[in-house]
Amino acid sequence: MPFLGDLERFAATTLYPWRFAIAALAIAATAGFVALAIRRGWVAAARRHPGRTGALLTVAVVILAPAAWYLGSPLVVRTELQEPPPAAVGAGATAEPSASPTLVSSPDSGAPRPSAPDSTPGATPVATPGATPVVRTGSFSGADEFHFGRGRATLTEARDGSATLRFDEFSVRNGPDLYVYLSPDPAGYAEGAIELGRLRATDGSFNTPIPPGTDVTGAQSVVIWC
Repeated sequence: MPFLGDLERFAATTLYPWRFAIAALAIAATAGFVALAIRRGWVAAARRHPGRTGALLTVAVVILAPAAWYLGSPLVVRTELQEPPPAAVGAGATAEPSASPTLVSSPDSGAPRPSAPDSTPGATPVATPGATPVVRTGSFSGADEFHFGRGRATLTEARDGSATLRFDEFSVRNGPDLYVYLSPDPAGYAEGAIELGRLRATDGSFNTPIPPGTDVTGAQSVVIWC
């Protein structure tokens, strides 16, 4: 539902930074509305027509509840997954970092921002045993104040064509339908990004399978996109 996505993005980027002021205004407005309803006799009228009042409340709940859950669920729903890393490189194998060893990673919906390049790209490689890996790694950064993200992503591309994406000490703001993408743009999501399926957890250290035969040579960033 694109409308709900636009609504969520507006709430996250425009309303969230002013959440405390908005909450105070909402409480004051609610109290004022209740006082006005009592003074005008609206509450008494609602009591005289319980069937009509119940029908109106039901319609309001049916319309507002899905949007409220879509916007509010990221604040309360969390999942965690802990998995061991992929098989270590076989004895005698050496890592050959790519020409751009830093994998910029940007989370969630909105306009992702790149993280600062890692000053120590020589991470310990992981790959399919018996194959010399090409490792790219980087840190997650948030798209805005609401859509936070942290942790590391490591993309291991073995010479036999297999590839693995590893998340370590990862945490991201939850949201409906979070998916993982390998993007050709170091700044974030772009046309031609490769979808790897749903994000497996909001927190933890785990592996994201990459389908056999997937060409990841052009991947420049990992994006968690709502």
